[in-house]
Amino acid sequence: MPFRTWGVVLSAVLLGGCFGVNTSQAPIATTYPTSEQQRMQAAQHWEVLAEHEAGEILAKRDLWGKSLYVEEHEQETAFSRGFRSLLTSELVEQGAIVRTQPNAGAAHVSFDVQVISHEGRGFVRPPQGALTALAAGIAVATIPFNHWTEPALGLIPAAALADTFSGSWTTTGQQETIITTQVSQYDTLRYSSSNMYYINAGDSNHYGASDTGDSAGLPLSSDW
Repeated sequence: MPFRTWGVVLSAVLLGGCFGVNTSQAPIATTYPTSEQQRMQAAQHWEVLAEHEAGEILAKRDLWGKSLYVEEHEQETAFSRGFRSLLTSELVEQGAIVRTQPNAGAAHVSFDVQVISHEGRGFVRPPQGALTALAAGIAVATIPFNHWTEPALGLIPAAALADTFSGSWTTTGQQETIITTQVSQYDTLRYSSSNMYYINAGDSNHYGASDTGDSAGLPLSSDW
């Protein structure tokens, strides 16, 4: 290789090293490790959460043998009514002493719901394997055009592949909810647990917010 060519290559390497200097005018955007978050879209999912919270509450040593009272939510919604009933049922089912009226000696169980609406969310990668499965389905569907006499038969393996994976796929969406369950007694928190879920945009009113993502339980007015 001529000396001039070596000089160009060496210059390019040195120049590339200059570009790699760890300096920037602003923080560089990065991503979190891949994680999962469930989508809540049925009353049965509320029951799953109620069962989980009841079990966690009764597992707290500070609450063993204490009577509980499940408070009504400040802003009644479809979720608050349903979750309160389900949580009460699960506590009773798991052996808790649940009072029907507030009592000075009872620990109070309460929950708070916050609906979050994202705007302008950037690219979110599809579930792992989604693109591979899609490509495989397309590839399988083209086989009959080359080997089989009936092209429509190619839909059978492609449909089987879709049935295998489609149940685990769901959209990320723009709406989320944070549900916090707490148990307090004598102005002291004995238990606190927060869970985050994706929700369908059309279901946000179940949790106390409009479809546009307004704050839960806050009435809007144009009056000053």
